[in-house]
Amino acid sequence: MLWTCIFAVSGAVAAPPVNLDGGDLRIERAEDGLYLSANLQVVLPELAEDALYKGIPMYFVAEAQVTRDRWYWYDRQVAETSRYMRLSYQPLTRRWRLNLSPVPFTNSGLGVVLGQTFDDYDDAMSAIQRFSRWKIADGDVIDADAVHTVHFRFRLDTSQLPRPFQIGAVGRSGWNLLVSRSQRLGAAEPAAK
Repeated sequence: MLWTCIFAVSGAVAAPPVNLDGGDLRIERAEDGLYLSANLQVVLPELAEDALYKGIPMYFVAEAQVTRDRWYWYDRQVAETSRYMRLSYQPLTRRWRLNLSPVPFTNSGLGVVLGQTFDDYDDAMSAIQRFSRWKIADGDVIDADAVHTVHFRFRLDTSQLPRPFQIGAVGRSGWNLLVSRSQRLGAAEPAAK
């Protein structure tokens, strides 16, 4: 069975690189920190979608990094956070299950996660690509009079796939999924008196 999976993955035709349409990224400054909202337009690679329908879960990672601009040296990182997502399909119930976690998923179980179920693949993918007021930095690390840059990455985490798929996914464009965006956040305007 294991060899069948390896040959099935290695014999598949590589799909072209993923076409990433525009998505919006908004950063909101509040007294208690920075919040990121995004609505990505991503098409899952065909090989990954086929594996999902066969019951293999797919793992996604969203990462946000906030740096403070400095003119005399490299920019200083002031905050970093990640969100981990696991999408799986249950063929018997024909339902999609999405788990969200602030820490990576482990082999010992899902740990403490938020779970949602969906009847439709498109609804599940839409939930993965939508970020609403995700807190990416605390207010005490953001200097109001400094310029900051927010770097956002969203990717398919192939290191979480079963071993036969990891072997077949290395260097294959059919498994590539990466969205990377950066946005500068200027100094806060002083409050009017």
